[in-house]
Amino acid sequence: MKIDIICRNYDASTHLKEITEQKFKKLDKYFDEETAAKISFKKEASTLTIEAMLDYAGRLVRATASGDNFYDLIDVVLPKLEGQIRKHRTRFDKHQKNSAYKDDAIFFAGEPMKKADVVKEKKFTLKPMTVEEAIEEIELLGHSFYVFLEAKSNTVQVLYKRNDGDLGLIEPQI
Repeated sequence: MKIDIICRNYDASTHLKEITEQKFKKLDKYFDEETAAKISFKKEASTLTIEAMLDYAGRLVRATASGDNFYDLIDVVLPKLEGQIRKHRTRFDKHQKNSAYKDDAIFFAGEPMKKADVVKEKKFTLKPMTVEEAIEEIELLGHSFYVFLEAKSNTVQVLYKRNDGDLGLIEPQI
């Protein structure tokens, strides 16, 4: 597994980086060498946040945790990642029959996941607007996301509400 450690507003010690790599290397038995892991250490005010994303064969598994100590947060994030792996194991095996897991899976399949059906279709015309106008629209509508055509770049973008109350913007790249 390839591990990439990113620090934002925080200077991680070499000891923290070594511990992180050591603990995340335990996940090697589930994935192949081409699996990429991004671990972000963020410090915002007095809150420390760790975000871990695993990317293999175009699939993403993500977990975050916030607290006072990065060493403890690593131990919180790893079980979350394993839970995501367990949750999506059946789907991964069905769609990715390219041996993403090296060994036999040690997780037990729980209840079979219900297949989601499309129950509603909606069509609307996209009018060009700025990001600021899209922010006004999402606040007026009270939705958790808003799809719009960005006026300057003429690309479809998605504005969404994040868990922390802020907004995020998805800009597709081709």
